[in-house]
Amino acid sequence: MMIEVIDVNKKYGDQAVVDHATVSIQKGTITSFIGPNGAGKSTLLSMISRLITMDSGKVLIDGKGISAYKSNDLAKKISILKQSNQINIRLTVRELVSFGRFPYSQGRLTKEDWTYVDKAIDYMKLKDIEHKHLDELSGGQCQRAFIAMVIAQDTDYILLDEPLNNLDMKHSVEIMKLLKELVVLHGKTIAIVIHDINFASVYSDRIVALKNGQIVKEGPAEDIIQTPVLKEIYDMDIPIQQIGDQKICIYFS
Repeated sequence: MMIEVIDVNKKYGDQAVVDHATVSIQKGTITSFIGPNGAGKSTLLSMISRLITMDSGKVLIDGKGISAYKSNDLAKKISILKQSNQINIRLTVRELVSFGRFPYSQGRLTKEDWTYVDKAIDYMKLKDIEHKHLDELSGGQCQRAFIAMVIAQDTDYILLDEPLNNLDMKHSVEIMKLLKELVVLHGKTIAIVIHDINFASVYSDRIVALKNGQIVKEGPAEDIIQTPVLKEIYDMDIPIQQIGDQKICIYFS
């Protein structure tokens, strides 16, 4: 069981944003999508979740094409957190997180739904601010609330588009540890678009690298975090140091 992306294409005008992408997201892993800005990472994630329609190709979730799923059934299988989360109504953290239960309850939440909401709030360490409004929160707290909403949706597959946006180092590490825990302890499968290649190196099982809309490399994290491979992706010589059992990229010197 996995997500399979097969020869997927997306153009805007003459510009191929995703160009013949074929990749699989293995069950029970964190797969990080890396690459320069404009490489097509976010567009690919959006097509996998059916937020954006692909021009051609197909995406299979557990062997079934995404076009064959009813919207509600798809939303019980796969959740996505986009980069920009602009909500124009005034909501508390708890109200926002409860939106994650919409595919199940259509807005009429049961006792069981609220149990999932409470679990997600606890999981993301938001209990003490659950009744605060989003406009009273820091960027980092807001981001954690949106991730909690996705967790409350309780899908097998979770897609996160730059979830570390607005987060400082401490909170970024916390989020990545929680995501790893969701995979290891709760059997989730997570695909994440991420800019910091050191977070990708330390927390991913697999890495998929895109450049100019094409998948240029994919494989276990340790195979991708290599100086010659990273040069091909980023056009930079990036020395790598082994610290304990982690490979750390020294890309700022």
